[in-house]
Amino acid sequence: MTLMTLIYLAAGLVLLMGGAEVLVRGASKLAALFGIPSLVIGLTVVAFGTSAPETAVSVQSAFGGSGDLALGNVVGSNIANVLLILGLTAMVAPLIVSRQLIRLDVPLLIAAGLLVWVLGANGVLSRLDGALLFACIVAYTLYMVISSLHASKREAQAAASENPDAKPAPARTPMAWVMYLVMIVAGLVLLVAGSHFLVEGATSLARALGLSDLVIGLTVVAVGTSLPELATSILAAVRGERDIAVGNVVGSGLFNLLCVLGLASLVAPQGIPVAANALAFDFPVMIAVSLACLPIFFTGYRIERWEGLLFFVYYAAYTTYLVLYSTHQGSATLLGDAVLMYALPLTAVTLVVLSARAWRTQRT
Repeated sequence: MTLMTLIYLAAGLVLLMGGAEVLVRGASKLAALFGIPSLVIGLTVVAFGTSAPETAVSVQSAFGGSGDLALGNVVGSNIANVLLILGLTAMVAPLIVSRQLIRLDVPLLIAAGLLVWVLGANGVLSRLDGALLFACIVAYTLYMVISSLHASKREAQAAASENPDAKPAPARTPMAWVMYLVMIVAGLVLLVAGSHFLVEGATSLARALGLSDLVIGLTVVAVGTSLPELATSILAAVRGERDIAVGNVVGSGLFNLLCVLGLASLVAPQGIPVAANALAFDFPVMIAVSLACLPIFFTGYRIERWEGLLFFVYYAAYTTYLVLYSTHQGSATLLGDAVLMYALPLTAVTLVVLSARAWRTQRT
């Protein structure tokens, strides 16, 4: 391990923490200035920005003919977003979940995963498929912004009718929103640079420890492109901006599937090939993870620490299984059977019981 490896690791951590701090501050202040809910900012500006590494990796890989890497990066990042990032964030601070996420955004995330799965069932995501996916993210973003502005206008009118003698809000100064926008852009730049340095340093460290390129790709690089989401969500949770923390994860998942894969499919010379094992294993895991959010989010509209721990344990099991399976270890079958036959059924039963209890409580 060289001195440069340590410098990369330290610089990456510092840039990630600094970028997350600046991004969350700028996004929350911009939301307050324009009356846009923090959840909408988390689902759009923050989520899209923190997915910049996935965009860069996938589009560059697809343009260079490495479509498998582009697809694997998106699917792997979405699994990491829910299991790893939401898990660790909830372990730091229990998260409050907006009802909008349950009613709209998580179902859309599930629908987007199913759409990509169906489009790739013929073995390729074509340029026409990419155009359809990209059109969907444009429509979603426009809907979120327009609906939030209309809701803010209705709330302002209702407040004015209830208290007609109230003084009007001070006019927005042009420099205020420009400054907050600059903070958001600066935070995104720092996050992307930090994730690059940290991935470079971690890769060098892993090779110094004798790990193979395969194991490095399955672990360090896959998690590395999700580091901006991780840093932003944890810091947002610590600072009390929990709508941004959860919205960032769900919005990033939508952005990855619709925008990143859409752009990657558009620039790929022959489209993005979809391997049979991805259709049979990775896509079902990604959709199952998204489905698991519904009952966990529904139970009291909170993600408790024990639920975050459960997500994190499942991500560790998933990553371990991939590494063992890819290196042809016999224990991979044992681990897979243990998860499928014992852990998943017990978790499903627990979630069904908790959801039924929460539903009865809300009814009464």
